Amino acid sequence: MELLEVMRKRRSVRTYTEETVSEEKVTSILQAGLLSASGKAIRPWEFIVIRNKETLKTMAECRVAGSKMLLSADCAIVVLGDEEKSDVWVEDCSVAMENMHLMADSLGVGSCWIQGRLREAPGEKTTEEYLRELLKFPEHFRLEAILSLGMPKNHPEAYELEKLPMEKIHREMF
Repeated sequence: MELLEVMRKRRSVRTYTEETVSEEKVTSILQAGLLSASGKAIRPWEFIVIRNKETLKTMAECRVAGSKMLLSADCAIVVLGDEEKSDVWVEDCSVAMENMHLMADSLGVGSCWIQGRLREAPGEKTTEEYLRELLKFPEHFRLEAILSLGMPKNHPEAYELEKLPMEKIHREMF
């Protein structure tokens, strides 16, 4: 499958079956993240793979809204950036997230990007503080996002190239 076709078909999936995502597929998704481009090849990211159902259930409460799909997910990958290694950890972690998102869909695995950075948990904590308490990652690691993974209950239709907002493209000047 050509890369543009993979991108066209990639959609966020928020509902999953009870089927397990194979360890082989999870490994391929993680490898896609590790192969991501990174400023000066610093690779400031770290990934925490969560498969424990009780932990996923607790993680589903990490945001005021937008994280409930973790209740039915088979797996989640928490993407962290080491702010002591790079001043562009946000960008580098975002590229890793997107690589994993694309790889998941190309393998028939549903995935959804759950933004963590700059999000609030219920109560007085940020999503980052909530997850740091739960997952025990050091202070200099910053939360970018969580990638939920599961076998899709349904998969949204692919994007149509003819409907892309081509007016957003400018040539030579704005």
